[in-house]
Amino acid sequence: MQFMVLSQRRTEEFDEIDFERVLPDEMARARQLYADGVIRQIWSRDDRMGSCFLIEAPDTTAAVAIVDELPFARSRLSEFTVMPLRPYRGFGPG
Repeated sequence: MQFMVLSQRRTEEFDEIDFERVLPDEMARARQLYADGVIRQIWSRDDRMGSCFLIEAPDTTAAVAIVDELPFARSRLSEFTVMPLRPYRGFGPG
């Protein structure tokens, strides 16, 4: 099952030094999840500080657990929204 994850940095609560301290761990974890096939695609957001990524997980509980283990989530530097996805029915049989 695939999930869209939106993250937004909590810039009103933390300063750039806080983010820079945790960023190497966040990037390393994202690279590992990508190598493991959990993160399918990832983008930096252009509208605000944060990211958007697709993950593969068996269910919503597992997807949330994956996201909760990210360094930015554990440190509360970013907030995350996990959205389950389903196939677009417009491409199915008419």
